[in-house]
Amino acid sequence: MTETGGKIAFVDYLILDDPPYLQAQECTSCGARYFDRRNACASCFEDQFRSVAIEREGVVTSFSIVQMGPIPYVSAVVDCGGTSVKCTIMNVEPSPKDVTLGMQVKLMTYSMGEDSEGTEAIAFGFEPI
Repeated sequence: MTETGGKIAFVDYLILDDPPYLQAQECTSCGARYFDRRNACASCFEDQFRSVAIEREGVVTSFSIVQMGPIPYVSAVVDCGGTSVKCTIMNVEPSPKDVTLGMQVKLMTYSMGEDSEGTEAIAFGFEPI
């Protein structure tokens, strides 16, 4: 995980710079992008990757309003310049009237809490522009 002055990213591909961004591993042969570590590309089976920053804005291509848990929330897939990102849509009512396909969103971060030593865990979501 990435550590920055008392903060730690909840996932390895969230880079806590100013501004924060998501980083994917891109196959140098075919351009397929992955957020998790890969030994080989699932598209072309090559094994060379480079790190690339993902666009901070995108559009909702799929979503579901999840009713389990303490409150309903919006689980979505956002297209960020050709890279699909699975995420939670934040700062919006979990309603089909308020979340739509094609809705423009931007990356945002939020605190998941702190451990006993005061290190803050930071997660990401997307919110309407």
